[in-house]
Amino acid sequence: MNDTYFEFGTPVDRRNRAGMFFDAKEYTTAVRILRGLVAEAPGHTAARLLLARAYYHSAQLGRAETELRAILDRDPVESYATLLLGRTLERQGRDTEAAPYLRLAAAMTGSEQS
Repeated sequence: MNDTYFEFGTPVDRRNRAGMFFDAKEYTTAVRILRGLVAEAPGHTAARLLLARAYYHSAQLGRAETELRAILDRDPVESYATLLLGRTLERQGRDTEAAPYLRLAAAMTGSEQS
Protein backbone atom coordinates (compact mmCIF):
# COMPACT_ATOMS: atom_id res chain seq x y z
CA MET A 1 0.00 0.00 0.00
CA ASN A 2 1.31 3.42 -0.82
CA ASP A 3 1.07 6.49 1.36
CA THR A 4 -1.76 8.06 -0.64
CA TYR A 5 -4.08 5.28 0.53
CA PHE A 6 -3.42 6.30 4.11
CA GLU A 7 -3.99 9.98 3.33
CA PHE A 8 -7.11 9.46 1.20
CA GLY A 9 -10.49 10.72 2.36
CA THR A 10 -11.80 12.98 5.04
CA PRO A 11 -10.48 12.82 8.60
CA VAL A 12 -13.59 10.84 9.56
CA ASP A 13 -12.98 8.38 6.70
CA ARG A 14 -9.38 7.92 7.77
CA ARG A 15 -10.32 7.54 11.45
CA ASN A 16 -12.87 4.87 10.49
CA ARG A 17 -10.35 3.11 8.24
CA ALA A 18 -7.78 3.14 11.06
CA GLY A 19 -10.42 1.70 13.39
CA MET A 20 -11.09 -1.14 10.98
CA PHE A 21 -7.39 -1.98 10.77
CA PHE A 22 -7.13 -1.78 14.56
CA ASP A 23 -10.11 -4.11 14.99
CA ALA A 24 -8.47 -6.52 12.53
CA LYS A 25 -5.33 -6.44 14.71
CA GLU A 26 -3.39 -4.72 11.92
CA TYR A 27 -1.90 -2.30 14.42
CA THR A 28 1.03 -1.06 12.35
CA THR A 29 -1.29 -0.17 9.47
CA ALA A 30 -3.58 1.66 11.88
CA VAL A 31 -0.52 3.56 13.14
CA ARG A 32 0.36 4.67 9.60
CA ILE A 33 -3.10 6.17 9.16
CA LEU A 34 -3.41 7.66 12.63
CA ARG A 35 -0.01 9.39 12.64
CA GLY A 36 -1.21 11.65 9.84
CA LEU A 37 -4.48 12.39 11.59
CA VAL A 38 -2.77 13.27 14.86
CA ALA A 39 -0.27 15.48 13.01
CA GLU A 40 -3.19 17.37 11.45
CA ALA A 41 -5.22 17.64 14.65
CA PRO A 42 -3.00 17.09 17.70
CA GLY A 43 -5.82 17.98 20.07
CA HIS A 44 -8.13 15.24 18.79
CA THR A 45 -8.10 12.96 21.82
CA ALA A 46 -9.91 10.00 20.25
CA ALA A 47 -7.47 9.70 17.35
CA ARG A 48 -4.46 10.16 19.63
CA LEU A 49 -5.80 7.56 22.07
CA LEU A 50 -6.36 5.04 19.28
CA LEU A 51 -2.82 5.77 18.07
CA ALA A 52 -1.48 5.12 21.57
CA ARG A 53 -3.45 1.86 21.74
CA ALA A 54 -2.10 0.78 18.34
CA TYR A 55 1.44 1.55 19.50
CA TYR A 56 0.82 -0.42 22.71
CA HIS A 57 -0.52 -3.47 20.87
CA SER A 58 2.33 -3.39 18.36
CA ALA A 59 4.86 -3.25 21.24
CA GLN A 60 6.01 0.28 20.41
CA LEU A 61 5.84 1.12 24.09
CA GLY A 62 7.98 4.25 24.07
CA ARG A 63 5.77 5.78 21.40
CA ALA A 64 2.64 4.71 23.26
CA GLU A 65 3.97 6.39 26.39
CA THR A 66 4.69 9.60 24.50
CA GLU A 67 1.15 9.75 23.07
CA LEU A 68 -0.45 8.92 26.41
CA ARG A 69 1.53 11.61 28.21
CA ALA A 70 0.47 14.12 25.54
CA ILE A 71 -3.17 13.18 26.13
CA LEU A 72 -2.82 13.50 29.89
CA ASP A 73 -1.02 16.84 29.60
CA ARG A 74 -4.07 18.13 27.75
CA ASP A 75 -6.74 16.18 29.68
CA PRO A 76 -5.50 14.95 33.07
CA VAL A 77 -8.80 13.22 33.89
CA GLU A 78 -8.83 10.95 30.81
CA SER A 79 -9.20 7.70 32.76
CA TYR A 80 -8.45 5.26 29.95
CA ALA A 81 -5.24 7.10 29.04
CA THR A 82 -4.27 6.99 32.71
CA LEU A 83 -4.87 3.23 32.86
CA LEU A 84 -3.08 2.56 29.59
CA LEU A 85 -0.09 4.65 30.66
CA GLY A 86 0.13 2.55 33.81
CA ARG A 87 -0.09 -0.67 31.78
CA THR A 88 2.49 0.65 29.30
CA LEU A 89 4.93 1.46 32.08
CA GLU A 90 4.28 -1.95 33.66
CA ARG A 91 4.95 -3.70 30.38
CA GLN A 92 8.31 -1.91 30.23
CA GLY A 93 9.17 -3.26 33.68
CA ARG A 94 8.70 0.16 35.30
CA ASP A 95 6.32 -1.02 38.01
CA THR A 96 7.17 1.74 40.50
CA GLU A 97 6.34 4.42 37.92
CA ALA A 98 3.21 2.54 36.84
CA ALA A 99 1.68 2.15 40.31
CA PRO A 100 0.39 5.72 40.80
CA TYR A 101 -1.25 5.73 37.36
CA LEU A 102 -2.92 2.40 38.01
CA ARG A 103 -4.19 3.55 41.42
CA LEU A 104 -5.46 6.80 39.94
CA ALA A 105 -7.22 4.98 37.09
CA ALA A 106 -8.89 2.65 39.59
CA ALA A 107 -10.03 5.62 41.67
CA MET A 108 -11.35 7.42 38.57
CA THR A 109 -13.41 4.46 37.42
CA GLY A 110 -14.37 3.05 40.80
CA SER A 111 -12.83 -0.29 39.97
CA GLU A 112 -10.35 -2.35 41.90
CA GLN A 113 -6.71 -2.07 40.96
CA SER A 114 -5.41 -5.31 39.48
